[in-house]
Amino acid sequence: MATVAFIGLGVMGYPMAGYLAKAGHSVRVYNRTASRAEKWLGEYEGESFETPAEAAKGAEVVFACVGNDNDLRQVVAGEQGAFATMEKGTLFVDHTTASADVARELAANGKEKGIGFLDAPVSGGQAGAENGVLTVMVGGEETDFERVKPLIDTFARAVTLLGPVGSGQLCKMVNQICIAGVVQGLAEGLHFAKAAGLDGEQVVDVISKGAAQSWQMENRSKTMLAGEYDHGFAVDWMRKDLAIVLQEAQHNGALLPVTALVDQFYSEVQAIGGSRWDTSSLFARLMNVRSFD
Repeated sequence: MATVAFIGLGVMGYPMAGYLAKAGHSVRVYNRTASRAEKWLGEYEGESFETPAEAAKGAEVVFACVGNDNDLRQVVAGEQGAFATMEKGTLFVDHTTASADVARELAANGKEKGIGFLDAPVSGGQAGAENGVLTVMVGGEETDFERVKPLIDTFARAVTLLGPVGSGQLCKMVNQICIAGVVQGLAEGLHFAKAAGLDGEQVVDVISKGAAQSWQMENRSKTMLAGEYDHGFAVDWMRKDLAIVLQEAQHNGALLPVTALVDQFYSEVQAIGGSRWDTSSLFARLMNVRSFD
């Protein structure tokens, strides 16, 4: 059993840290909103600390899952960040969806201190985290990866090392590009079905058995048709992710016209009050333009 720290107990980090505790590891937690950490301690065995530095002290591996690049820099390299107390030979694993640049920056910072660093963003959403079946995309050294994989396995069903530091974040960008296009296609398909006077659920039942099938269709089509958009991953966060994607594309020369367009559509969802709706709310944008009820 290992002594680990987990920084960030949001909708993803809360259950991920919980799986580490349930597996018998000694878990030290930090969350910016202390009441969230207290709630976690009501469900799981562990200790709560007032700063990332205090939580990280004495931990063999420190995990983080926070909001964005700036949040990550603060909890890692800030005055009270984890690196302030982590010892040589320990390992930092970042599950935040952030930029590849910040991963490389913090990895270089950690290397100067003898601390290993893995960027390890996740896919699977809130349900995947709560059910312990996340997909984890990792960038970093193979020796660090092999060392931490048994810990990640407690809350994941698939963990893959893709290359050097930054590779995990780049793979997560591909993931978000694909999701954006598929959700928009599904939203347009369901919108078209309504315009044509078809039964949306019946249409999905038929086409989901063919080449149009997707995770989004299986898991979101019914709720989209019902106008339900409360499934954990908010439009605000998707726009944050797509901004990272589009910025990276400027650097590597990738052409992402559909992704850029869908990002604009999400801005329109925000404009109609859907900032906290989940990503399937692209359908709500179309229905806001023209309702068939």
